Amino acid sequence: MGWLTVSVLVRWLLGWVLSWHLPLLPRGSVQGQPSISVLIPARNEAGTLPNLLARLGQQHQQPLEVIVIDDHSSDGTAAIAQAAAGPLPLRVIAPPPLPPGWCGKTWALHHGVQASLGDVLVFLDADTEPQPDLLGSLVALQQQLGGLVSVQPFHRTEQPYEQLSLLFNLVGLLAVPLGPGCGVAFGPAMTTSRHDYGRSGGHRAVADKVVEDWFLGHCYEQAGLPVSAYIGCGQISYRMYPGGLRDMVVGFDKNFATAAGEVHWPWMVAVVLWLSGLFWAAWCLPASLLGWPMLGDPSPLSNGMIYAAFALQLAWITRRVGSFRWIPLIFPVPVMFFLGVFLLAIINLERGQVQWKGRRVSTRE
Repeated sequence: MGWLTVSVLVRWLLGWVLSWHLPLLPRGSVQGQPSISVLIPARNEAGTLPNLLARLGQQHQQPLEVIVIDDHSSDGTAAIAQAAAGPLPLRVIAPPPLPPGWCGKTWALHHGVQASLGDVLVFLDADTEPQPDLLGSLVALQQQLGGLVSVQPFHRTEQPYEQLSLLFNLVGLLAVPLGPGCGVAFGPAMTTSRHDYGRSGGHRAVADKVVEDWFLGHCYEQAGLPVSAYIGCGQISYRMYPGGLRDMVVGFDKNFATAAGEVHWPWMVAVVLWLSGLFWAAWCLPASLLGWPMLGDPSPLSNGMIYAAFALQLAWITRRVGSFRWIPLIFPVPVMFFLGVFLLAIINLERGQVQWKGRRVSTRE
């Protein structure tokens, strides 16, 4: 076995080490009877809100109120929310026009918090799909840990193009520490006490941040408050980009470009080493079969074994991250997609902006 093959296998083993720190959101019992305000920012979310509101009505831990903040939608979001409220204690509010220096989501949530009454604040994106025990688990853990607690939802996919997001989902989790006090925050589902939110400076402190969750976590840490994050398999999911391939490309491009400076570099170096092994495996099997230029052992058998090892590893690790089913078996395809969007993000870093939900979003923080 050549040194290059050994190097690739070491990188494969590194993937297993990285995957050990993907803690699930623990289930717990809420202490006392906290008053909970659920805040949902919504810009053109008429298609997703009915599902979320129906699921909130099935929660074992019922909230004091649910507030939908209509972020200047053009698709009847406010009316749809009111019609889908059912027995929920729902209010729909509309913030004033977006002022300079604010992003739409931070402006919406800032006004949602101002309008809310609960002692505990739960922020949910409109496309999330919580299971009945989600609110109870979130609030119980926040009572235990304090500060800001967040969850990255399980990525539910339906169409073939959504399978291409495999590496974005995985790298986004492997490149950061997770668990109690990790310092990482995920925006789709977060909870905090009103008191801790005030100490952090809240969304006013991150008014101009596109990736507001990362920076809000920094504000909590600067206030001496813990920031904890988990994965939501079994308790909360979402379908990230049902609007098509273009929406998915722009969405990941936006996140790539604006969050580039927020990675935890020791973790990212390890992820890059693992990715280099994955990229090598993606190239070397077809190269050995088709006679393309390559380094190392040209044997299709050895390269096929390396390919199979990475394919099985991807299938196993991602089972708690998203419903990616068959795509790990042809992982060179999402590898090429990942590299293409990465290059596009670099171009948009130079341009300084991308278009998202009808607004120009700066990629330079």
